[in-house]
Amino acid sequence: MSNMMKLSGLGALGASLFASLPVWAQEATTETAEAATEVAAEVVPVMDKGDVSWMMVSTILVLFMTIPGLALFYGGLVRAKNMLSILMQTTMIACVMMIVWVTYGYSFAFGGSESAFWGGTAKMFLAGVNADSMAATFSDGYVIPEYLFIAFQMTFAAITPALVIGAFAERVKFSAVLVFSVLWATFSYFPIAHMVWDANGYLFAKGAIDFAGGTVVHINAGIAALVGCIVIGPRIGYGKDNMAPHSMVLTMVGASMLWVGWFGFNVGSNLEANGGATLAMINTFIATAAATVAWAGLEAIQRGKASMLGAASGMITGLVAVTPACGTIGPMGAILLGIVATLASYFFVTVVKLRLKYDDSLDVFGIHGVAGIVGAVLTGVLTASAFGGVGDEDFAMLAQLWIQIEGVLITIVWSGVVSYILFKAIDMTIGLRVDNDTERQGLDLATHGEQAYHS
Repeated sequence: MSNMMKLSGLGALGASLFASLPVWAQEATTETAEAATEVAAEVVPVMDKGDVSWMMVSTILVLFMTIPGLALFYGGLVRAKNMLSILMQTTMIACVMMIVWVTYGYSFAFGGSESAFWGGTAKMFLAGVNADSMAATFSDGYVIPEYLFIAFQMTFAAITPALVIGAFAERVKFSAVLVFSVLWATFSYFPIAHMVWDANGYLFAKGAIDFAGGTVVHINAGIAALVGCIVIGPRIGYGKDNMAPHSMVLTMVGASMLWVGWFGFNVGSNLEANGGATLAMINTFIATAAATVAWAGLEAIQRGKASMLGAASGMITGLVAVTPACGTIGPMGAILLGIVATLASYFFVTVVKLRLKYDDSLDVFGIHGVAGIVGAVLTGVLTASAFGGVGDEDFAMLAQLWIQIEGVLITIVWSGVVSYILFKAIDMTIGLRVDNDTERQGLDLATHGEQAYHS
């Protein structure tokens, strides 16, 4: 007898037995069955293939941000003799961080610990995770495979340390870059990711809003970058020699790739393909467009010409600023946010950096740090319904604003202290900086034995 015939036979027998029961028993049995069905519907998680497909694409898009997006963006901004060093550093940081993430990083950030500051060791080496393991999304009852959530978050862990290197490009040892990236991720990125994004995290419990990484990624990396360029010191000839970008074409290509990949970064952070994802999507368009136009406009007013470097800088500024806010503000708020963030970043890049004379080679702090701070703070304001955000009538703007400021301050102090200790420790052991002859020759030949271009 086939399985279908067996099931059919059991169904007929059950129907016969049910019909023989008294009416009151039939009603009670029906009510009990309906209640059990409702409970089962509440308990059994649902995996939507559309959500899974979108999250797989988002994960690949964030990788695209790093390799080749960030690599080409940074590579075009340095001098030709250091082009390959930036490409190599970005590539190796991404690959090393992927290995670190699956061995212990995921556990330290999302390991299930009840601690407010780290995730514990329960999921080191991905213990207990398999193809049937599920991770919850933002909607009750919906899940995605845990491997997918791990891979998505892994791409964030891969790009964040790579952002930092732009501040001290062209003068740091390759080995020092890799050692710093691993240690900094361990003691700064993973704890802050846990505090902000894990259900047991300190800032998560307080209600801090960081939709896709304003504090975790951009402020965190921006502060580390500022500390690094100050501790390491300026490049030889800084302020005297011509240190203009060697290829604005590659910088534009890299910036464009970053914008495309950023949809995985921001929209993917919704964890589902629904209306919330489309809100993050349109905000990622609009804030970036507003910031790019604003930066070009400021240059045109101040210098009489709008540059491609300025447009690319505005593009990244808008992307950074909208990252923490993209899932909770409205499109008109995104325009305002892009403009305000550009005003702040432009001031730091063109005025503050020159007056304080720190050599943030590729303006990592001026753009990622400053725009990240502006975006994280203004999320507490622009989320209000009065500005087109998703906040309801119970949204307390001042209370949320303070929570956002608290999150920013914690990230600044945490990353700043950890970064300073690590830079000093590395400098006292393996050394941070290459020698003067190597720096003048360029890191491509001296460190990697090859050149980006040949005559």
